[in-house]
Amino acid sequence: MRVVLLQDVPRLGSVGEVRDVASGYARNFLLPRGLAEFATPAAMRRVEAIRQAEGKRQALLETELTALAQTLEGVEITLKAKVGAQERLYGAVTNGDIAEELERVTGQDIDKRKIELEEPIRQLGEYEVLVRLSKGIAPKIKVVVTEEKG
Repeated sequence: MRVVLLQDVPRLGSVGEVRDVASGYARNFLLPRGLAEFATPAAMRRVEAIRQAEGKRQALLETELTALAQTLEGVEITLKAKVGAQERLYGAVTNGDIAEELERVTGQDIDKRKIELEEPIRQLGEYEVLVRLSKGIAPKIKVVVTEEKG
């Protein structure tokens, strides 16, 4: 039985793909859950329109991320932290701290999971940090950790 997938289905396919599946699998699982519908010409046209709209949305998102990457590239942020012996920090500077400071400096809300730190920063100094916005778009920012006076 030929069906058009309306949602991504693990081990079967992604949205808009036409698949041949067992009729029992289609009738008992895919169709009742709204994961697929019969591969009629009308369904194919509807899925193609959805696919084109998704392509346009992805292109727009890619443009926005590229503009954001140009804004972030080379940005320098300074974080102050309490310091103990041998310039070691009390606690650490995490990707969450960097995300908060980036939002304060640039006005752009950056998800802390996009900031790639191999491990939290525990020493004073300057660090190059990668902000992975999407596949292939990853600007570098400079993080300077200084001593908090007082």
